[in-house]
Amino acid sequence: MIRNLLQKLPAVAASLALLAPGAALAGETSKTTVASKAKPTAAEAKAFATRVNDELKAHWIRSSTAEWIKSTYITDDTERNAALANEALMEYLSRTIRESRRFDGVEADPETRRMLSLLRLASSLPAPSDEKKRAELAGIAAKLEGMYGKGKWCGEDGKQKCRDLGELSETLAQSRDYDQLLDAWTGWRSISREMRPLYQRQVELANEGAREVGFSDLGELWRAGYDMSPAAFEAETERLWQQVKPLYEDLHCYVRGKLAESYGEKRIPEDGAIPAHVLGNMWAQEWTNVYPLVEPYKGQPSLDVDSALKKQKYDATRMVKLGESFFTSLGLDPLPASFYERSQFVKPRDRDVVCHASAWDVTLSNDLRIKMCIKQTEEDLVTIHHELGHNYYFMYYWQKPVLFQNGAHDGFHEAIGDAIALSITPGYLKQVGLLSETPKDDKGLINFQMKMALSKIAFLPFGKLIDQWRWDVFSGKVKPADYNAHWWKLREQYQGVKAPVARSEKDFDPGAKFHIPGNTPYTRYFLAHVLQFQMHKAMCDAAGFEGDLSKCSIYGSKEAGKKLQAMLAMGSSKPWPDALEALTGSRQMDATAMLAYFAPLRTWLKEQNAGQKCGW
Repeated sequence: MIRNLLQKLPAVAASLALLAPGAALAGETSKTTVASKAKPTAAEAKAFATRVNDELKAHWIRSSTAEWIKSTYITDDTERNAALANEALMEYLSRTIRESRRFDGVEADPETRRMLSLLRLASSLPAPSDEKKRAELAGIAAKLEGMYGKGKWCGEDGKQKCRDLGELSETLAQSRDYDQLLDAWTGWRSISREMRPLYQRQVELANEGAREVGFSDLGELWRAGYDMSPAAFEAETERLWQQVKPLYEDLHCYVRGKLAESYGEKRIPEDGAIPAHVLGNMWAQEWTNVYPLVEPYKGQPSLDVDSALKKQKYDATRMVKLGESFFTSLGLDPLPASFYERSQFVKPRDRDVVCHASAWDVTLSNDLRIKMCIKQTEEDLVTIHHELGHNYYFMYYWQKPVLFQNGAHDGFHEAIGDAIALSITPGYLKQVGLLSETPKDDKGLINFQMKMALSKIAFLPFGKLIDQWRWDVFSGKVKPADYNAHWWKLREQYQGVKAPVARSEKDFDPGAKFHIPGNTPYTRYFLAHVLQFQMHKAMCDAAGFEGDLSKCSIYGSKEAGKKLQAMLAMGSSKPWPDALEALTGSRQMDATAMLAYFAPLRTWLKEQNAGQKCGW
């Protein structure tokens, strides 16, 4: 997850403002009023964009610094500090966006027009102009994220050993006891019930802010950030989903059958949705932890990277350095020394922190960091590569104007590290000593692809439905009285996953996923899961690889690194089709490479599912 200010509010609280409201800009307001009587010129538009870029860096540093402190040291004081910084930022941004509207229709140069367009989209949580409402929104945003970070489950009576998300997630990942899984699953969702009224109010205020800057609701603003109309973008995500949906349905059918063998058909229906707590993940978004239950062929070379990391005594820093070494093998620069001095790699013993992994450039000047609570697992090793992908994006565009310090679109930012992680093949893991053997036949290949599919394919519907739920909430299609019911309707519709126990509107299960209280748009992850395979294939082609795409590792390929670096350096200065073309030669997002990658597994799944009642 990225925490660059251009991506997110409250970390973005999205905005600007070192200046106190009404300070230097107060004098400019009267000038603007006078100037607005005449049609603005292209030169004035360019001067405005230049001024905003000059101011933005200092403004965003204040918010980012407050957010970093809050996320790595959660207290009432740090929450209040972040809220105050973000309130000022919200005010400045909403005012500046309104000011920028006077340049609508001005025939400015392409770079200026793009900057003005990106400015309008810079906040994922736009604030109303009303001072009291703006302060309220900033406070709610800080409070919601703090509630998530401090969440713990201490049992129904409150007297059991309290467990945080990391501990509860370990239970979901490792236990095969149905009731233990259920306790951990329901326990974590107890922390989000009190978020509900705050979230409802946040929606009201953010929608008001979105309307003030020209959008019908917050969802329309989010969908506008893809160099196409919001309606066209919604259609594009549906097109991509339809490409991959049949493969997901094949995987779901096979996994459901195997889980029924472990838990019994009374608990796992042969033709219905899968209870959400038995898939090895707190949100059933990735299923890699149930691999031992669904492994296609027993007795093949071990793919157990977790054990190798522990046996070889990999600590968090060593795991990060292994990730960095992959990027430098491509000819990319080493991370700055300050990265290792300022990052949070492990969970502190003395305070609450937000463990959800994120990447940062706190001062927008190559001040690279990651924030994680790293454990010795393959999942965290892959996450490290993902977060470093953000950092390397920051590294290569940080000298651009701040409005261009972003990914080509937010899916690109999420895809880079994951595209690199696709090169963490069994062959690469053997090369770095984390596997002793590699698959030598089709059985080994199917095992490897199954493990990958439990991560990559299983995620796709979840990646799409999170924002589908929010778009429906933001638009008013779904009323607050139906928040939870609609959540589970979409979970079953897209994922074929159901709540394991009855849920009601007293619950607020969406809030148990960080990106809801953290107000992070989520479609980026769906797009990234498609784009990473498209990028992987292009880099494998550049590296001269021929053969089964799932066996390709670009480790050590300077040619692949050159193409990647060229795209990273563009930032958001050009429309995303230009950036995609620079790396892949195509101007359209497409799932064909993903389907090609998993073609052997798809054939195998069809054979295994013959005679089964697939679907739900």
